[in-house]
Amino acid sequence: MSPPELPPLREVIARHGLSARKALGQNFLLDLNLTARIARAAAPLEQVEVIEIGPGPGGLTRALLLAGARHVTAIERDERCVAALAELAAAFPGRLTVVPGDALELDPAALTPAPRKIVANLPYNIATPLLLGWLGNATAYDSLTLMFQKEVAARLAAVPRTKAYGRLSVMTQWLCEVRPLFDIPPRAFVPPPKVTSTVLRLTPRDAPLAPCRREDLERVLAAGFGQRRKMLRQSLKSLGVDVEALLAATGTAPTARAEELPVEAFCALARALRPLSPRSAGD
Repeated sequence: MSPPELPPLREVIARHGLSARKALGQNFLLDLNLTARIARAAAPLEQVEVIEIGPGPGGLTRALLLAGARHVTAIERDERCVAALAELAAAFPGRLTVVPGDALELDPAALTPAPRKIVANLPYNIATPLLLGWLGNATAYDSLTLMFQKEVAARLAAVPRTKAYGRLSVMTQWLCEVRPLFDIPPRAFVPPPKVTSTVLRLTPRDAPLAPCRREDLERVLAAGFGQRRKMLRQSLKSLGVDVEALLAATGTAPTARAEELPVEAFCALARALRPLSPRSAGD
């Protein structure tokens, strides 16, 4: 079956008055070659439910449907865009569901059956909190193919002993394999942002890279990277435990700094933290 004929995106934008709103973090990607490339990066799509966040006028949505996505659920908080997307849903009967609402307040996994993937050009202003929320249930997704500001993407993929390596790097890599794919220049968007964007793919691990409780890991990361220039024997004092005992239990050098430790080392500190912490007395 041949694909339906669709009006140019610029025509859709003009007809629905879809000027990008800064408050919503909107930068519309209209280059059909690039939207098709993102869809290909998320492939295969034929046997999965695809969830898109902030589809705007539907450029990437079209690409996902044309790439054979079995079904796309698009979460959009801008009522103007919801109307435009309804036309796209009519062109692909039964394959596109538009969910009006704020993605920060919705659980994508509760909206669709498995298997599912998230594919999205994320609004810059909520990209990190969205990702951290999804990581809490990472195994619900086969993959997450996402576009971030290049600086944020670099943090997600960063390795120890680099400037970009930090709390976000460790939390993400603990739960997912991270693979940067390609950059997208500002001129590809309307309006053009002031930064380059990067598309990357996160593939959730069947089990975390190393065992530990998430809340313990978050405590260790907050302490270690909260004073990243200080040695761990100093920065970890904010944990309120015997830091010397904590470091000795994990074989971690007291003179090391947070940015030097691999993910597994942070997990070891998180495991050792619980028995030493007053908080664990009632556990």
